[in-house]
Amino acid sequence: MKRGYLSEYFEGVAVKRLSAVEADTTRSNQHEYQATKDMLAFMGRPSERSQLTAQFIYLDDQADEPIIEDAFLTLYDSRKNQPHRSAEYRFYFPTSPVSKKASEGDLLLIARKRDGSLLVVIAANGSSAVNQLEWLFGFEDGDLLKFSVRSDLDDEQHRVGFAATVILESLGIEVEQREENHLEAMLSRFGGGFPKTVDFSAYARETLTGIDPRDDPDAALMAWMEREEILFRTLERHLIGQRLAQGFTGDQIEDFIQFSLSVQNRRKSRVGLALENHMEIVFSALGIRYKRTAITENKSKPDFLFPGQKEYHDTGFDPLKLSMLAVKSTCKDRWRQVLAEADRIDDKHLLTLETAISVNQTNEMQAKKLQLVLPRSLHDTYRADQRDWLFNLRDFTGAVLERQSRP
Repeated sequence: MKRGYLSEYFEGVAVKRLSAVEADTTRSNQHEYQATKDMLAFMGRPSERSQLTAQFIYLDDQADEPIIEDAFLTLYDSRKNQPHRSAEYRFYFPTSPVSKKASEGDLLLIARKRDGSLLVVIAANGSSAVNQLEWLFGFEDGDLLKFSVRSDLDDEQHRVGFAATVILESLGIEVEQREENHLEAMLSRFGGGFPKTVDFSAYARETLTGIDPRDDPDAALMAWMEREEILFRTLERHLIGQRLAQGFTGDQIEDFIQFSLSVQNRRKSRVGLALENHMEIVFSALGIRYKRTAITENKSKPDFLFPGQKEYHDTGFDPLKLSMLAVKSTCKDRWRQVLAEADRIDDKHLLTLETAISVNQTNEMQAKKLQLVLPRSLHDTYRADQRDWLFNLRDFTGAVLERQSRP
């Protein structure tokens, strides 16, 4: 096990495509997946039926939140009473909201975590989640008619960086990131609480030196985002620990629930705002004129409008000089909202940090004239046939500057 790599969280992982019998329990009452020899190397070979604690998760591109169910997998030798035959191990799974969503061709992932429990993920066929899981663990998208296994999760391919952290946390894996050297400074500067996101973004940039977005806007944005995320988690861990140390009494159950919700909501909302905050610095450094949250038709508010709201509403201003950028830390199906945000601009742009969006969705984006923009370091999470189409931040800012310089 190496800190900072997937091996810190998993002993091994296996993936396969679900067959019709495995997915459609009306066609079979077995409710079983057949284990392979390579899987048993990290799962073990129990002599008796072994019930393993498991968390089941279903992922697709439609729902904002995954379906999650705590249950179990039972690993057993189906030939235990046939000593003349070699062992054949199978996983029995119960009926659950997750198994009911499964379809033939969906990706099944079974991972053994370091605490001995299992993570069982079913990702809808053709979804971004499939691409993300395959990229995260380094699987090729082949037929996968039987389990393909990874237990060597401590090489450079499996280092947990920003992109991997986002995927892991979508699976409920808490990635521990702390920068304790800055904790006292943050507590002093922010009065022992959470500051406004714009103030925290500014502080994160201050803690890094030698970064100039004019030289490399892609690297600058990712460095600022990664630093802010680590600093936020450091401060959050401390402040949550303080509150939990005070305890909640029996008549404060509602207070505990509200506290928990506030933690989750803060995590979700601040990333997108932080991304916008850092983008403002990039635009200013490059001399790009813009308006943040300008108002267009039907009170729509694109995140960034170039060169500004006044020019957009001036019917005499050449629409070919206008640009817009939507900013979403993750997309799901919400990217379609962008299409209605600025009617005068035919070719729209969307900046995201989401890795490995499905081919189906990027094809639809192209058809709708929505150009996807990602920091350069995230392009490798996409399939080869998608990368030529993607914009990085330098591509986008260069295009905007070119439009703003037109006579």
